[in-house]
Amino acid sequence: MDWSMRWVPHFMAQCDRIVKKLAKSKYWRTFEKLGICVPKTIEQAFMLDRENRNTLWQDAIAKEMRHVIPAFSKANCTLDGIKKHLKYVGFQRIGCHMVFDIKMDFTRKARFIAGGHTTNPPPILTYTSVVSCESIWIAFLVAALNDLDISSADIGNAYLNAPYKEKIYMVAGKEFGPDLEGQVLIVM
Repeated sequence: MDWSMRWVPHFMAQCDRIVKKLAKSKYWRTFEKLGICVPKTIEQAFMLDRENRNTLWQDAIAKEMRHVIPAFSKANCTLDGIKKHLKYVGFQRIGCHMVFDIKMDFTRKARFIAGGHTTNPPPILTYTSVVSCESIWIAFLVAALNDLDISSADIGNAYLNAPYKEKIYMVAGKEFGPDLEGQVLIVM
């Protein structure tokens, strides 16, 4: 073996280790939280409710969907009509799913997540920032030094509130209930 290429096997083995770790994220390995089973799918959530003889997961799903459904309107065509370009030409299909969690007070939480990574990105750069802990600490320090009151807020749900250019549709799943399941929905 050429001495200049001795690093290649080591590098490839290291890459394989990293990829294996990333392929199985902690979310997919976690089946319990606080001693309670956490479902990964709608079907598992309904099954857990049947096994436990309660409706805790169904209630969490219904609560989330009450806030989500206003963001959609029912399309006046079928999925075949869209695929054959009979209606809604230029629309992109987006996949959506539910993510489940258990809060520290043992209440169940369901979040409706859109797979935005499956659509073509807009031509302009998109960026969402996250506040660092250090920034919060500095703000608290400034407030304390200036004898200011601090207020906080929690936003339960955040949706599109500005005009957008993307034309997006989805097919409603079980989380939308029996009336809308399988229907084509347009993001408004």
